[in-house]
Amino acid sequence: MINRILILGLFIFGLIPIGKAQKIYNLNDCISTGLEQNFSLQIVRNTENISKNNFTKGNAGFMPLVSLYNQVGGTLNNSVQNLSAGGQTTSSGIHNQSLYSSVSMSWTLFEGFNVQTTYKKLNELGQLGTLNTQLSVEYLVADLIAAYYNFIQQVQIQINLKYAIKLSKERLRIDEERYLLGSSSKLEVLQSRVYLNADSSRLSKHYETLRTAQVKLNELMGVEEIANEFSLQDSSILVNPDLQFEILSEHAMLKNTGLLISKKNQSLSTYDYQLVMSRTYPYLNLYSGYSFSRNFYETGTYTNSLTHGINYGITFGVTIFDGFNQKRNLSNAVVDIKNKELKYQEVEQGVKADLITLYNAYSNHLRLIKLEEQNLQTASENLEIALEKYKLGSLSGIELREVQKSLLDAKESLVSVQYQTKLAEVSLQLISGNIMSYFK
Repeated sequence: MINRILILGLFIFGLIPIGKAQKIYNLNDCISTGLEQNFSLQIVRNTENISKNNFTKGNAGFMPLVSLYNQVGGTLNNSVQNLSAGGQTTSSGIHNQSLYSSVSMSWTLFEGFNVQTTYKKLNELGQLGTLNTQLSVEYLVADLIAAYYNFIQQVQIQINLKYAIKLSKERLRIDEERYLLGSSSKLEVLQSRVYLNADSSRLSKHYETLRTAQVKLNELMGVEEIANEFSLQDSSILVNPDLQFEILSEHAMLKNTGLLISKKNQSLSTYDYQLVMSRTYPYLNLYSGYSFSRNFYETGTYTNSLTHGINYGITFGVTIFDGFNQKRNLSNAVVDIKNKELKYQEVEQGVKADLITLYNAYSNHLRLIKLEEQNLQTASENLEIALEKYKLGSLSGIELREVQKSLLDAKESLVSVQYQTKLAEVSLQLISGNIMSYFK
């Protein structure tokens, strides 16, 4: 009781540090944190906001332009005037002042549907910004999932390496008992210690890989303290074995964000062509304004003058000849439309090729998982038998080490295949536009 009271007092006065509990994440936590805090995604969202802010009627040219102009000034002169009849008039320090103000308005009434087309194009650009953000979100989610399961993979490898140390310790215990009983040589004990040290070294080196995977996940989530340690709620890599190629292909053609972006670019190239065409039409501009001016004179017939009034007018014009630049611009716009069509076909073909390649890898890895599971079961049984033989002295140390290594390799190979299958699964969901199904 006295010891408990003493320890409690040390905690209260801060003489014994209290360890900070590690945060536990699940996949949904990682995705939601990344979507909220990832720096690259924040930049993309800000860019999207700019494109949305640009979608206004004023930016398209529907609104008139109104400006206010004010000017106050003066002159300070000295003058010498020689009269034709003879004589001379001299003036110095003549200070004249002027005040001028005006309000003007100009408005494009017609410019070959340029304004209407620009407004539609700004709308498309806003939607394109949304799609670009969506694409960044999807890639970030895919990266977070990959980093999440990579960390699980590294934890599983760490557990496997710890199990290897456990087996090596057990072997060392057996050899030391044999040596004490005189049924084994010192060489066997020393060799067992070498194996134990080698396994401990591998585990120590793996901590670097595990820590790197942890930091990478922190970086993708955009956490403030990137060095924070955490643990994951999941302890194994669960693979969805039910993905169907036909369904994935159908979804990809309808929802793949890259295809949707390419489609938007096609629409934008059409609007660019219409904007070039609008220059062949005549233009009609309206202008109007009000001006006020007042001048003060120190010499002359008038001491001051005042002028104010309204001005207005309509400007009508058409470009008759511009050195064939209009024809050149139209030709280039047609070529750009064709290029955008070809780009869409290229993206579509790339999506189909990636889908086929990844699905083949996904299907093959599903078969490999079953084989690796059978291999692991066989290796486990072999180790049990080998340990019993080793205890009885009917199996050499090298043979036991080989059986032990086969089991550890089988476990690591199974985890690796599970991770590769998960990556193929995530990539398929990304291509088919279903990546957000992981976020609940």
